[in-house]
Amino acid sequence: YAMLLSLIFLIVLVAAIMRFVFRHEIKTNFESNLDLALKDYNATADRHSEAVDTIQRTLHCCGVQNYSDWERTEYFSQRDIPWSCCKNQNDCDCSEEDVKDPNKAMLKVTGSTCLTLPLLQGCFFLVTSRMESKMSVVAGISFGIACFQV
Repeated sequence: YAMLLSLIFLIVLVAAIMRFVFRHEIKTNFESNLDLALKDYNATADRHSEAVDTIQRTLHCCGVQNYSDWERTEYFSQRDIPWSCCKNQNDCDCSEEDVKDPNKAMLKVTGSTCLTLPLLQGCFFLVTSRMESKMSVVAGISFGIACFQV
């Protein structure tokens, strides 16, 4: 029983150390994977596109760094900025040509009811800041479990 608890303690300790040591690599990989998901976005039921839509709708953000990241995608050249970037997808006053043209989209971003102000902020910063804010809770729980084991 003591060996099992020691093993669990070591796993938690190694995981915490690895997360701290490789935090920059984790961020870099996340950013490149999010950028790749935008490039491969196709608004169908594939899991990467669904993940992008979910992140953008939940966090009220658009793109990796900002909404203009969509301009470099195949989806944008064929269609427009995805509706998951809209504030209210059911009652959005954006026309298709508004979100197709980056200059018109920017006007909508800065002052209308269609594309929200958080669109000026990309999803990468919001996701990483949320993860970092929750890591103190995870670290506290892990430390508590580790102390309880000892």
